[in-house]
Amino acid sequence: MAKKEVYDASSIQVLEGLEAVRMRPGMYIGSTSRKGLNHLIYEIVDNAVDEHLAGYCMNIRVTLEKNGSCTVSDDGRGVPVGIHEKGMPAERLVYTTLHAGGKFDNDAYKTSGGLHGVGSSVVNALSTEMDVIIKRDGAIHHDHFRRGVPDLELVDGRLPVLGKTKETGTTVNFIPDPEIFDVTRFSATEVKSRLHETAYLNPELTIYFRDLRKDEAEELVFREKDGIIGFVRDINKNEETVTEPIFISGEDEGIDVQIAIQYVNEFHENVMGYCNNIYNADGGTHLTGFKTAFTQVMNSYAREIGVLKEKDQNFTGPDIRNGMTAVISIKHPDPRFEGQTKTKLDNPDAARVVAKIVADEAPHFFDRNLETLKNILSCAEKSAKIRKSAEKVKSNLLTKQKFAFDTNGQLANCILRDASKCEIFIVEGDSAGGSAKTARDRNYQAILPIRGKILNVEKASIDKVLANAEIKTMITSFGCGFSEGFGNDFDITKLRYDKIIIMADADVDGAHIGTLLLTLFYRYMPELIYEGHVYVAMPPLYKVIPAKGEEEYLYDDKALEQYRKRHKDKKFTLQRYKGLGEMDPEQLWETTLNP
Repeated sequence: MAKKEVYDASSIQVLEGLEAVRMRPGMYIGSTSRKGLNHLIYEIVDNAVDEHLAGYCMNIRVTLEKNGSCTVSDDGRGVPVGIHEKGMPAERLVYTTLHAGGKFDNDAYKTSGGLHGVGSSVVNALSTEMDVIIKRDGAIHHDHFRRGVPDLELVDGRLPVLGKTKETGTTVNFIPDPEIFDVTRFSATEVKSRLHETAYLNPELTIYFRDLRKDEAEELVFREKDGIIGFVRDINKNEETVTEPIFISGEDEGIDVQIAIQYVNEFHENVMGYCNNIYNADGGTHLTGFKTAFTQVMNSYAREIGVLKEKDQNFTGPDIRNGMTAVISIKHPDPRFEGQTKTKLDNPDAARVVAKIVADEAPHFFDRNLETLKNILSCAEKSAKIRKSAEKVKSNLLTKQKFAFDTNGQLANCILRDASKCEIFIVEGDSAGGSAKTARDRNYQAILPIRGKILNVEKASIDKVLANAEIKTMITSFGCGFSEGFGNDFDITKLRYDKIIIMADADVDGAHIGTLLLTLFYRYMPELIYEGHVYVAMPPLYKVIPAKGEEEYLYDDKALEQYRKRHKDKKFTLQRYKGLGEMDPEQLWETTLNP
């Protein structure tokens, strides 16, 4: 690598104004993909929501314009336009300077999502044009920018005034810069989802959405008076619910906490955290506080009502949250996030306050709703049973020798141990298995016979799945474990065969077996499918032996019909293979096993 000749003071660059944002946009909006593009809208909307939290804005309007721009309008107080001590209108400072805004003044905003004060200026920097209309102090003020640089002349140091008004609020229109973004068309689906989410978190707020890019404009209104209770109901609208929504709320140390919980009859948990209306995709301290306290409360009840005996171990957190959908929304006066895109909350006091409110308020609810409590503990019991069964299977798998099935008559393994060169055929029945073992190339082809149709994992609980002998045999043979609800123990790097090939009979039963196996892989070893390790062998259904000419294999009834049309006047003998076991080894190798 060539070395730079000089490294001195002249080597140090200082990026002025918004240059840093344009040079490293991912630092501020996460990426320059469509996700980052949509994030521009969220930054402006979040500013309007902060006005709502301050008690001023009741309506927000978001419009995706025909020309590819976006307009966000609110009826808040309007961005201040007076002359700042820096010598320019405060509005221009907000839209052109990083870390400038009202979010640093605790008197202006008690809580805020845009705490870094960079949202508006970042959107401006990453837009070819931004137009700002501000209604306040009886006038309509106007400003305009190109790639973050103002291009309107001030009048006596102040913003141009377009007219008079009694209304207040801010309207921002911006066009994303194609020099920055991979795509510049906003995703209406993702924007609508985010706006609807915001409406759930702010039940007094109304959000209007319009998409004018379509031939027929789409218009929606989001107003959710039930708040996060309605949110969890909506998330679970297609699920079989076990409880009605549970609502817990409180305030301590200046932090407002609202929690909605509902259980469904599904083996999963879906716990979402929000701080000042911002979704924290990676969780954070508020979720830690909730999970810890809720687990303690439920274990205490489990012992109190006799669900857990003295000798029993406590339920784990995942046991307690089996089937849970929860939304934890807090309003914090001074939040700290990891990164500008605010994916994880980092305030220790949030964990402490959420835990205290859950510990104090949850018992008030469950003391009055014993049936709900029992339903939740029943979910935890089921989860614990399944977890113990899974742990037992994992323990058994770990204690078995690497190729323990080689000599017990089930797995006929291959000689090579290089997984990239090996393949395993899953064959139904001893007869077919016997033919396949004879026909294979034993250097790199392994044969695993299974007996009949395996368990339908879509209809069975995980403890029954893991107790099934055929499924346990497959898990052990593949060597890479399995995925389930207690965390992913699947490790694709330990897979012993590059190809896992389903080889069932060419009939309806064979298709059914193949479907059951694919369902097993999809539910408990999905990486096998995603990374292209699963194959389906296609054995023929017929063999045609003509009086004259070459023999031919036909793979289905359609192929036979076409053969009959092509050979109307010719005599031939038709051999139908009812199963793989009816083929001799040479035929099986020729039609199915030969790579």
